[in-house]
Amino acid sequence: MSSCLCDSCAALCCRYFALPIDNPTTARQYDDIRWYLCHENVCVFIEKKQWYIGISNRCKHLLPDQRCGIYEIRPEVCREYSTDNCDYHGGEYDFEKLFTSAEQLRDYAKIKLDEQAQKRKRKRAKEKRPSAPRRRPLVKANLQRMRQGNGGGPDAVASSVGKNGRSIALPLLGA
Repeated sequence: MSSCLCDSCAALCCRYFALPIDNPTTARQYDDIRWYLCHENVCVFIEKKQWYIGISNRCKHLLPDQRCGIYEIRPEVCREYSTDNCDYHGGEYDFEKLFTSAEQLRDYAKIKLDEQAQKRKRKRAKEKRPSAPRRRPLVKANLQRMRQGNGGGPDAVASSVGKNGRSIALPLLGA
């Protein structure tokens, strides 16, 4: 076997390309991605929570011996590719999810959109729930002192200072 990895390479990296796409959140966005999958040689996958479209299409500069026909002037993306991340090493890709058909995506979208709808429903229900009114605890000593200062009769009024520094009158109940 040759010491050069390229001598035994099948040029897998030169037979497809993948581009990031917007992660779908609406039915229309899922349907647009489903449309991609209606075309030949297209897949969609999720990797590290990012969605990608993968297109299987051979590079037009790939020579019969699996070498690059424009090696000296190849694009930067090709130059950045190294044997460290080479597809030759094989193994399975670590997709979170791989879609190869429109039907797979349709089924997945239905589940995800239903989950989103349930979350929104729970959130709305939680927001509509009335919260218990906040009451300040009454301090007996202050209440008694206010009653005593105003005679404590049925029309007794307690005087207090509000936030703005003005005096306000509060009726005393049960006095």
